[in-house]
Amino acid sequence: MLIAFHKPYGVLSQFTRDGSSYRTLDEFAFPPRVYPIGRLDADSEGLLLLSDEAELNERLLHPQHGHRRVYWVQIERIPTAESLRKLSQGVLLQGRRTLPCCARLLEPQPRLRPRDPPIRFRKNVPDCWIALELVEGRNRQVRRMTAAIGHPTLRLIRVRIGGLALNQLPPGKWKFLAPSERKLLL
Repeated sequence: MLIAFHKPYGVLSQFTRDGSSYRTLDEFAFPPRVYPIGRLDADSEGLLLLSDEAELNERLLHPQHGHRRVYWVQIERIPTAESLRKLSQGVLLQGRRTLPCCARLLEPQPRLRPRDPPIRFRKNVPDCWIALELVEGRNRQVRRMTAAIGHPTLRLIRVRIGGLALNQLPPGKWKFLAPSERKLLL
């Protein structure tokens, strides 16, 4: 079984509590014996897959398989073409260069429902949305990448894994993937 879940802000990608105030996946009435494939940080939102099929973890997450993940990232300030080029070529994080990726300004800028709690707002600092398409998923990678080029992340939403898009699945809701949706993913 394969499940698509729209993970809300403030939810851990795990079923057990870790002593923090964050909620866990246990609150969302998933079928027994499923586990998350990959993870999203508690302060990130978007598409999270869950399954009872152990082999999917390696198949969907290892960079050698080139499984693309698309993130919409709200950042401080408007990046230049040079900043986006730096992201695309890979940036140095913790002594290792990230793999090349696709980075672009989202045009038109998406209009999304506000996050609860709201993002940090600074009256004199504009923000914008960019899309990042990655094949690797290091710890807090997107946030560290945007910070490395001087554009801190304000909000982060994973909108696609492979050919499977989050689409209109509301935050906190999940669904079983139909065979056609599995094909998009795999």
